[in-house]
Amino acid sequence: MRRVLTICAALSAAVPAQAQQALGANYNEHYEDIDFRDLEKADVRWVRLFLTMPELEKSAAADHGAVKTILEVGKRGYNTILSLKFPRNRRDFPRPGTPEMEREIAWLDAVLPRVMGKVDILVIGNEPYIESRREDRDLDLNAFYEALARRAIAFRAARCGAGCKTRLYMGALNRLDLAQNRTASTERWMAFVKATPGIEGVDIHPHLPDMEGTKTFVDYVVPRMRPNQKFLVLEFSIVRWWEQHMKDPVPAAYAEKYRLVRGTRNWQVIRAALQTPFRKVQWDDFLALSPWFETRKHYLRHQMEIFRSTGRLAVATYGFKQGSSMSRNFGPSTTPWLLNSVYAARTISPNPDGSAAFNYAWIDDFRALQK
Repeated sequence: MRRVLTICAALSAAVPAQAQQALGANYNEHYEDIDFRDLEKADVRWVRLFLTMPELEKSAAADHGAVKTILEVGKRGYNTILSLKFPRNRRDFPRPGTPEMEREIAWLDAVLPRVMGKVDILVIGNEPYIESRREDRDLDLNAFYEALARRAIAFRAARCGAGCKTRLYMGALNRLDLAQNRTASTERWMAFVKATPGIEGVDIHPHLPDMEGTKTFVDYVVPRMRPNQKFLVLEFSIVRWWEQHMKDPVPAAYAEKYRLVRGTRNWQVIRAALQTPFRKVQWDDFLALSPWFETRKHYLRHQMEIFRSTGRLAVATYGFKQGSSMSRNFGPSTTPWLLNSVYAARTISPNPDGSAAFNYAWIDDFRALQK
C-alpha cells in the first residue's frame, strides 16, 4: 500500500495546480464515501468535495469532515478541490455590512486558514443560481458573492503569498442551455470573473436532458473570460434524460430473465436494488438491456471531447460514487442521480473485500480519459 501511495504522490506532483484538461472524482458533500481503494482502481488524480457553510455553526472548520477529508486526500498525493456552498433557499441575500453578512463572512474566515495553500483549487460558491429563490437571483446575489471572493483574494495575498498553490474560481453556473437563465446577473457574474485578477475562471454544472446542451455552457463562458482563464466542470450529467425514463416499463428481455411482474417500471427496479443490492450481473443487465441507458454509455467520452475542444478546460470531475442522499425514499419522481456514478455502492453488492463495485458503463472511459 505504501508503494502505491508513493507512486500516486509522484504522479500528482507531476500535475500542476493549473490543471489542463483533467478529469477527476466528485463526491459532493459525501466525504464519508471516499475510499482510497476506489480512487486507486480508477487511476484518479483529482478529488472534489463541497462544504456546506452553515454547518460551521455546529462544527468548527478544523473538525468538519469535509475539511479534514479533503486535507487527508491531499496528504496522500492527490490534487484537491473544495467548493464552498452558501445556501440561500429561504431568504434573500444579505447586504454588505449587515450582521447577517458578517455571519457568512465569519464562516469563510474560519475555513480560509485551514485550506488556503493546501487545496489546489478553492471555489467560491457551489450553485448560487440553484441554492437561492428565483426572485432573489438579481444583482444582490452578485454583490454577495463578489464580497466573499474579494475576502478570499485578500486572505490569499496576505497569508499565502505569490507562490500560493491554491487557485480561486467562482462557482457555478447552471442550466445555461435555457435562455431564461442567461440574465443580467449571470452577465455580471462573468464580468466579475473577467475583471478580477485573483480569479482563475468559472465553474459550470451542466445537468442536462441531452448530450449536446453542454456546448451552450462553454459557448457562453469562454468568450466572457480573459484568454488566460480556464473553466471547471465540477458536476455534469445527463440525469434529466434518465429522469424521463423512470416510469417506462423495464426491458422485456430483462423482465423475462429475472421473472419480473408484467408492467414493472424502471424506478421499481432501482428501488428494489437499493433495498437489497443486486449481484453485479443483475444490475449491469438492467442498464445494458435498457436502450435509454446503453445508447448513452459513452456520455463521459462525448462530454470530455466538448470540454477539451475549447482548450480552456482546467478540471472536470464526475459523480464518482452512489451516496446516501441519492437513495432515500426512491420513488417514481426521484431524480435518479445514482445512475451517473462510476461506482454503484448502493445498488450492487460489495466486492468480497468490502469495496464498491463499479458501474460497467463508465469505468473504462473514465480511466482512459485521464491519460
